[in-house]
Amino acid sequence: QVQLVESGGGLVQAGGSLRLSCAASGRTFSSYAMGWFRQAPGKEREFVAGITRSGGSTSYADSVKGRFTISRDNAENTMYLQMNSLKPEDTAVYYCAARPGTYYSGSARDYNYWGQGTQVTVSS
Repeated sequence: QVQLVESGGGLVQAGGSLRLSCAASGRTFSSYAMGWFRQAPGKEREFVAGITRSGGSTSYADSVKGRFTISRDNAENTMYLQMNSLKPEDTAVYYCAARPGTYYSGSARDYNYWGQGTQVTVSS
């Protein structure tokens, strides 16, 4: 198993930036592809970004492409999400997730392990 803990959320004005972290413990972090998801009130959980277990390939939802950057440091067992040019519609609880293997998935059902989430609120 792997345990995931997110941090870095908070309240920011539109146009601002935040960096989320996802710290992993347990089995080898580099064995897992990783993803960031978010869920706004009354909406389904949606894919934000994914990264392969080596960090060599990434993917983004169209809504965040060009503004968000996913990365990972396997030596530090940590994944990051740098969020720039934030918009009010980015307001949500952000979750990190892990799945065994090389490739990420855009579907939440494909991930085995989840963090508890961190709230991001963007004011207009």
